Amino acid sequence: MSLVPPSGVNMRGAVDLSSLVNRPPASVPGSPAAAAGAVPAAVPVPSLTLEGTDANFGEVLELSMTVPVIVDLWAEWCEPCKQLTPLLEKLVAEYEGRFVLAKVDVDSNPQLTQAFQAQSIPTVAAVIGGQPVQLFNGAIPEGQVREVLQRVLQLAAEHGVTGTAVAPEPTGEADDAAEAPAPVEPELPPLHREAYEAIERGDYAAATALYKTAVAQDPRDQMAIAGLAQVGLLARLHGRTMAEIRAEAAAAPGDLDAQLLVADLDLSGGHVEDAFDRLLALFPTQDPAGRNRIRERILDLFEVIGQDDPRVAPTRSRLTALLY
Repeated sequence: MSLVPPSGVNMRGAVDLSSLVNRPPASVPGSPAAAAGAVPAAVPVPSLTLEGTDANFGEVLELSMTVPVIVDLWAEWCEPCKQLTPLLEKLVAEYEGRFVLAKVDVDSNPQLTQAFQAQSIPTVAAVIGGQPVQLFNGAIPEGQVREVLQRVLQLAAEHGVTGTAVAPEPTGEADDAAEAPAPVEPELPPLHREAYEAIERGDYAAATALYKTAVAQDPRDQMAIAGLAQVGLLARLHGRTMAEIRAEAAAAPGDLDAQLLVADLDLSGGHVEDAFDRLLALFPTQDPAGRNRIRERILDLFEVIGQDDPRVAPTRSRLTALLY
């Protein structure tokens, strides 16, 4: 079956996931085994939001034969993901099972990250009838997300994928928890809120300026420091494809700019160790100015993934050994 992306939606084409489709069945939360020749109208799932992994995605693909699956590739350290993922979770509940959301942590699932060509995150795709279709990158406004979902449902209907996922109703303690008032999220400082809004509309220059202002006002503002590093990564990768970044780096192994950018790409796709290994291997080959640029980029990427990430300490030790 060939899926034709609907007009008006930014879709970069299908990805070959045959290696995942052909995996031995794994235990997945909620993926049904379709009866031969039958297309049930309702499919039982434990939740409308599932965790997709390298190990279980074969069954997620099987689920997509009956119900469209939206795939959200995210990471804990990704600030735009913290805006988009809750929105997708809200919408999957609102659409009452017309699609299922599969959340994929790129740090834990490198095969899926590569299969979906996630050169930056968040990356959102759909899987319809076992066939993946790229949707969009970055956190976009709710209205645009709704428009994309409507087009996905239209595309699914054109290919006979019209089932409904049915999750069990919460009972007992879960009901009590649902009735309890939700914890109040602390309000973001104005500059942070404006920076998030700028990221959502893709204005990375404005977000950078806002975070720099926040840091100037309070040099100990760790959230602003991390936000500045994350926006810098998004800005450097913006408008570039994974293929061209890797091709340029392969063609010019001595080009520091090309190697820094491919390290950004590695990290944004969840290949954190690869990014740091690349930069540390490049370090001894550079003059003092080049070494300083690599050092600064590594420190910047520490902020992107979070200073408490377990990969930071060993990388910092290796960098220190090279410096001294």
